[in-house]
Amino acid sequence: MIDHMKSEDAVLVALLRDGFERVNISVTDLMEQASPQMLRYRPEANANHIAWLIWHLSRIQDDHFVHLARALWPTQSFEECWISGGWSGKFKLPYAERETGYGQTSEQVQAFGMYDAALLAAYHSAVHQGSNAILGKLQVRNLQTIIDHRWNPPVSTAVRLVSVLEDTTKHIGQAEYISGLFSAAPHS
Repeated sequence: MIDHMKSEDAVLVALLRDGFERVNISVTDLMEQASPQMLRYRPEANANHIAWLIWHLSRIQDDHFVHLARALWPTQSFEECWISGGWSGKFKLPYAERETGYGQTSEQVQAFGMYDAALLAAYHSAVHQGSNAILGKLQVRNLQTIIDHRWNPPVSTAVRLVSVLEDTTKHIGQAEYISGLFSAAPHS
């Protein structure tokens, strides 16, 4: 029975790591070709730009994985790399330090003001490494654990992991789409 559980844990972790690795590769690839002009491009006045999307998907992953880890292993210390890695100070955004971008207005997106592709890629890479460390501790038995009672129904580990993967996948897809629009748009 113990070997069977270890095998299930390994498969679970491998699947989740694969999903988040795909997002990480996409972020890295996009940031390698991104200019500051591309990062700030908004195809419509109220659209998000690529820099904000990459920051936001990274912040959500960072925030949500740490929240999950704290709920599953409350006696251990976990901190968002946004804080512990000093990324908040490096980005110098006009937002509260723990802001993730959730629900921000068009004006708040416009105020973002940081268009350094290498910095965005480095922060996402740090988040990805932290997420992998947390995934390495995960076991199948943790999936049904309720980690957030603020929602109805309450959120389990499984639901949170799928939610974060879906959110990050959507946002990298949006960023890639905007990069295509930018490439096709006339630039002055």
